Amino acid sequence: MKINVLISPLNAEEMYFAGKNTVVIDVLRATTVISAALDNGAKEIIPVGTIEFAMKISGDAFGGHRLLGGERNTKKIDGFNLGNSPLEYVKDVVDGKSIILYTTNGSKAIVRAKFSENLITCSFYNLNAVADYIVKMNKDFEILCAGDNGRFSLEDTVCAGKLISEILKLKEEIELTDSARASIALNKSFGKSITKMFSESEHGRKLIDNGFKEDISFCAKLSKSDIIPSYKDGVIKKFVNEQPA
Repeated sequence: MKINVLISPLNAEEMYFAGKNTVVIDVLRATTVISAALDNGAKEIIPVGTIEFAMKISGDAFGGHRLLGGERNTKKIDGFNLGNSPLEYVKDVVDGKSIILYTTNGSKAIVRAKFSENLITCSFYNLNAVADYIVKMNKDFEILCAGDNGRFSLEDTVCAGKLISEILKLKEEIELTDSARASIALNKSFGKSITKMFSESEHGRKLIDNGFKEDISFCAKLSKSDIIPSYKDGVIKKFVNEQPA
């Protein structure tokens, strides 16, 4: 079993992921939102790579069956039902709904990895469940950090390092690439206080400056969900500690 970390979606073309097993991480905030939405009863999440495509497939978005969610530069997009705050995706709003999700980094990273044989998403919020899932699969895995507009993101890479550290607690015989080892080292340096790390990171400070301080606290919650968000045929649905069919 081998684990590799890609610190940016720009480090690999779409076909790189063909036949691979991939975990996408965008802790601030897309993959946290995905877990929270599924936890609160959302039927499915449909990640898209452009705002135009989100609008095109929205169909009956305002008829109650589908919701448009996401952000551009941290703020809710005009015409969308929801932004990209996990606090918005409460049961009363998302229960039974399909959510079309566009975000600056996270949804694009998922779309980039769409040809993976198995594709799941991870955040601090569902980290232990994902670690357990990967160990049970016992296959090579790529961890794709969504980054920040193609650049390195401290919080995503720390989350990757913490995920690998949890996997190593469950299974010692794992081959790690240099980037995987570097992620573990960053987690040791910055992962002791997730909230502090978020607050000092570039993207975290940007969220706080734009009024999303409460999102920082929510995204810092560690392993509060057993949800395994699994992507197949263009949609993300939940599997609770199960292997996708």
